[in-house]
Amino acid sequence: MSATTVTAATDVRIPLRGHLRHTGALIRRNLLWIRQDPESMFDALFMPIVFTLLFVYVFGGSIGQALGGGQERYVQYVIPGMIAMMSMTLSQGVGTGFSQDFNSGVMDRFRTLPIGRGSVLFAKIAVELARMLFATAVLMVVAVLVGFHIHHWAGLFATVGLSALFASSIMWVFLTLGVMLKNAQSVQGVGFLVLFPLQFGSSIFAPPTSMPGWLRHFTDYNPLSTLADAARGLMNGGPVAHDLWMTVGWSVALTAVMAPIAIHKFRTKS
Repeated sequence: MSATTVTAATDVRIPLRGHLRHTGALIRRNLLWIRQDPESMFDALFMPIVFTLLFVYVFGGSIGQALGGGQERYVQYVIPGMIAMMSMTLSQGVGTGFSQDFNSGVMDRFRTLPIGRGSVLFAKIAVELARMLFATAVLMVVAVLVGFHIHHWAGLFATVGLSALFASSIMWVFLTLGVMLKNAQSVQGVGFLVLFPLQFGSSIFAPPTSMPGWLRHFTDYNPLSTLADAARGLMNGGPVAHDLWMTVGWSVALTAVMAPIAIHKFRTKS
């Protein structure tokens, strides 16, 4: 019997309660690691501060005028989009961390234990989602300080939930990269090639009306645009249904495709 068959058989014998217990133990392990290495939270702490101040005070006046207002108008526009950006940018950390664990030998130890292989991946996603929620909280504090007005609290919580759903689906992509690529630097490089066009070819930072036609078509189908536009509708008021269902559709499709691939690659990685 091959090693892959043994691994698969071991997973089958573990009941759901066992998977949940293993996932909880691994979540505690990852949280303890963050406690021992607080610098790993610097991106979640400083990224929302730096990006908010940069875009509001550098681009807010000019883009706000294009929106028919000023800096105050731009704050209301960009903050919901930045929640969408956080869900994508911080998701990359799950892939780099996963790759580092492989290179340090931690994953080899996990795969010798009688635990569900999927539990390792689900624990990683749960901790990264917690980091994303922390970054979102920091973002909202800074947003209020620079003049953002929360018109719909229920819409804010719905936006956070929608962003978490989308982030969890993107994390499966980066987990797959973390398994397939040799080191964390490679994951970061490929992740940058994915993140950069999706973030700036979207409606996160500026409305796409002035973009060339071919780029507007890309923006229309960009999941970050649908997430950002849904967030604006939920938080500021406006049309929501189309962008909401598009974002949910993207999230479900990405998870359905990438989760089985990530788990299979993890089980069979030599």
